[in-house]
Amino acid sequence: MNEDTKPATENDPRTTRVGRFIRRTNLDELPQFINVLKGEMSVVGPRPHALWTDEQYAPLIEDYMSRYAVKPGITGWAQISGFRGEIKQTEDMAGRIAKDLWYIRNRTFSLDLFIILRTIVSMIRGDKNAY
Repeated sequence: MNEDTKPATENDPRTTRVGRFIRRTNLDELPQFINVLKGEMSVVGPRPHALWTDEQYAPLIEDYMSRYAVKPGITGWAQISGFRGEIKQTEDMAGRIAKDLWYIRNRTFSLDLFIILRTIVSMIRGDKNAY
């Protein structure tokens, strides 16, 4: 990982005031709808991770790669359950993966609608974990 691929952290000096607003309100996710229209992503599903993240955590977290059983999504169960943003320790990623796998096992149209609605509420309120 280098400075170009390093995820943003809280109080990251690279983040501008406008950038913080765009992240907090999820407006930065809108271009991903192009990937949904192309059939490469879903609106709801496990959020895609950077390749270096997969390489780092797959050996440490059981069933980590099982999250790729479905298309990645713009939003997901993990994100509305508090597992959005910076990963500070392996337990943070393990919690995210557990939520992703729960979603894969239990996904329904009504669950997807619930996740979309919770995401919209988060966009309006802003998300403290988005920076």
